[in-house]
Amino acid sequence: MSAAGDQIELPLFPLNTVLFPDGLLPLKVFEQRYVEMTKRCLSDASTFGVCLIREGAEVGDPAVPALLGCTATIEQWDLPHPNLFHIVARGKQRFRVVRTEVAALGLIVARAELLATETDSGTPDPLCRDLLAGLIERIGADRFAGKTDLDDAAWVSYRLAEVLPLSLDLRQQLLETDSAQTRLQMLREILAAAGMKRPV
Repeated sequence: MSAAGDQIELPLFPLNTVLFPDGLLPLKVFEQRYVEMTKRCLSDASTFGVCLIREGAEVGDPAVPALLGCTATIEQWDLPHPNLFHIVARGKQRFRVVRTEVAALGLIVARAELLATETDSGTPDPLCRDLLAGLIERIGADRFAGKTDLDDAAWVSYRLAEVLPLSLDLRQQLLETDSAQTRLQMLREILAAAGMKRPV
């Protein structure tokens, strides 16, 4: 099993989105390079990397990915047509791209360094925790992967980062932040600037 600091070979799926650890990502996979990648991931239960696109587009020539992304595993899949997968991926662990090369069919393959998982991130900020609790009540716990953990600062920070209406650049900045408490402080400042207060 790979650990923080390990370097692994990772196929990349550059997208106009930011995936966070434990986040869910539904995808329609139809480009041949990603269809083949999906088949390999399903056959050997391997991961792929999701990175925000810095230059280029999701379809066509290989895009330029951000240098920090999140590994993903496929949790659900369907094959309605021979070259069309419907999948739901789940974010696992942040990684940093060391180098990339373009492989067959235009698939970007990275040498990537796995980053540490936040295992003792402390108590979440009350404003952020209570706001997220209210959002979960409104939109449903099934919108989130796995166990709801409102007492874990990392979980709260990642879930708020993915559900709040934030720019992609700001989401990427939050993903690149190593500390859950720093991430929550950034989110609190965003909420304060928007005039949002702790629910009564």
